[in-house]
Amino acid sequence: MNAPPSLPPPNYRREIQRYKIQISITVILLLLFLIFLIGNPDVFLRYDIYRAFMSTMPFFGIMALSATFVVTLGEIDLSFPSVLGFSSWVFGTTYVATNSFLLSLVVCLLIGTFAGLVNGLLVARVGIPSIVATIGTMFLWRGLVNMAAQGKGIALVSLKESWMHSIFAGRLFDELPTQFIALVVIALILGFIYSRHQFGSHVLFVGDNQDSAKMMGIRVEIIKIYCFMQLGFFAALSGVFLTCEVTYFWPTQGGGMLLTTLAAVFIGDTSVFGGKGTIYGSFVGILIIGSLEAGIVAIGLTGFYVQFLYGLLITVSVSLYAVLLRRTV
Repeated sequence: MNAPPSLPPPNYRREIQRYKIQISITVILLLLFLIFLIGNPDVFLRYDIYRAFMSTMPFFGIMALSATFVVTLGEIDLSFPSVLGFSSWVFGTTYVATNSFLLSLVVCLLIGTFAGLVNGLLVARVGIPSIVATIGTMFLWRGLVNMAAQGKGIALVSLKESWMHSIFAGRLFDELPTQFIALVVIALILGFIYSRHQFGSHVLFVGDNQDSAKMMGIRVEIIKIYCFMQLGFFAALSGVFLTCEVTYFWPTQGGGMLLTTLAAVFIGDTSVFGGKGTIYGSFVGILIIGSLEAGIVAIGLTGFYVQFLYGLLITVSVSLYAVLLRRTV
């Protein structure tokens, strides 16, 4: 009687090579926390610091996950912080006028999606380079919110009276921020779409080679429009999370999130040249960027180092991908 054929042994080296960048950034994250832990164990052995991380990371993290699709296309969007600001103003003013959280949320998300649609049409249909188009819309939406708000904030303390406030800015078991739970859920959903759904495959094909994608029957323009629309949607959603957390709107809301969001995307294995990326990598990039500022201050350095490190991380990441791309050509 013949013995059944044995399965080939797993090729661990091939698997490590396949996921080497994801493994590398995970190791960087662990080393970063180890440095912080050694630098100030009194702070990093307490849950309070991690609760603070989880409370603030989702505000830019949700946009970073969404921006992964746009960057994978080989495009860029610089307007999403302004979309966040304008959508937040719409949310705040609608809530003050109607006292309806649900209506304010729906109107806010529609405005954000419309802003993304404008970007998508300018890039895909009009043919304007995305960096130029979104610089224009960045000033457009920020200018609109400045004109509308006239430099004045909106106090929204009454948001706490709505049961929906606990969904957007609550604490599960009085400890775990609900916005972080939302970040994880969104990461899982977008990760499935990016890696397992046909739409994600089409995004990767378009980012790798638009002409080949068109020959395969992929509707390149529609894919681009959808990607910009979903970034506008999630920028508006981030604005709702932020507004609910602080129960206040201010005209400059979202203005400092461009660098942190893009840094998380580029650190996380998404190539600025398009055609390559992972949602997991962006999520780890969010954790790295989200912990960097508080960690640096906690170990005794000044906050002036933070912007330098953001710039350094982006430069090194993009340079690394350029070198790897040149080697594979």
